[in-house]
Amino acid sequence: MAAKFGRRYRATGCRKPLRSAIALAYCIPQMRSSAPIAQRRPDLRSASSGKPTPAELPPPRLEVDPLASPASFKKQAYTALKNAIASMDVYRSRAEIRLDERSLANDFGISRTPVREAMAQLEREGFVRSVPRRGVYVVRKTKREVIELITAWAALESMAARLITESASDEEIAGLRRMFATFENGEVRAHLDEYSEVNIGFHQTIIQMSRNSMLINMAENLFTHMRMIRRKTIGEKDRADRSIRDHMHIIEALEARDTLRAETLVRDHALGLAEHVARYADYLD
Repeated sequence: MAAKFGRRYRATGCRKPLRSAIALAYCIPQMRSSAPIAQRRPDLRSASSGKPTPAELPPPRLEVDPLASPASFKKQAYTALKNAIASMDVYRSRAEIRLDERSLANDFGISRTPVREAMAQLEREGFVRSVPRRGVYVVRKTKREVIELITAWAALESMAARLITESASDEEIAGLRRMFATFENGEVRAHLDEYSEVNIGFHQTIIQMSRNSMLINMAENLFTHMRMIRRKTIGEKDRADRSIRDHMHIIEALEARDTLRAETLVRDHALGLAEHVARYADYLD
C-alpha cells in the first residue's frame, strides 16, 4: 500500500509524505492546480484572431531574489513580495496565481515563518487572499472594485496637484516635463513598455510632490493597485497617446500655478481611466 501511494505521490509532485489515502486527498488540489490549462479549460481560442484568450493564458510566475540580510526578514519578505506582485501582469490571464510558502522561503533563502507573516500582512492590505485547505492567491480586483480604486485615486491626486501649485519649486515641476522628453515626436508607441513605467512614475511623483505625509501614506497601497491596472490598460485603444497629451496639459497648468485647472485636469485624467475600464475592461469580470 505504501508503495502504491508512493508512486502516486511522485506523479503529483506533492511535497507532503503520502502514507495514507487522506494524505493523497490533500494533494488533489495541487494536482488540479498544476494541470496544464489545456486540460482544465475548454479551448476558447478566438476563431477570428487565432490569439489566446485570457481564460487560456497561463498565470504569470512570481519572480523574487534571495534576501541579503538576516535583519527583519519579515519586512524584507513583505516588501519583496509586494513589489513582485505589483510588477506582475496579474490581469493577463484568468488563471489563479498561487503563492507557495515553501517555494518562496526557498527562493528567499529564509525560513517559512517570515514569509507566512508577510503574506498575512499582504492579505490585510487586499493584495492576496487565503483559501482554507487550498493556499494563498494573488487578488484580482473586479471591474467595480477597480473603478472605485481609480475614483479614490482621482480625489487624492487632484488634491496633490492643488498642493503642488502652492508649494512645489519651479525645478521640481520642470522635472515632470523632463520625464517625457524621450517620448516627443510620436515616440510613445515605439517604446510602450518604457512609457508605461514613466507614466506610473509620473503619477507617483505627483503624490510625493504634495509634501503631505498623510496624503502620501493614504495613497501608498492604493497606488500599488493602480500601478497594476495602468500597466494593463496603457496599450489599449489610444490610451498611450491620450495619456501623454493629458500629462503635458497637466504640467503646463502646474507651471502656470493655475490651481483650479491643474486640479481639474488631474482628476479628469484619472476619471478617464475609470471610464475606459467601465467600457472595455471585460477581462476584469
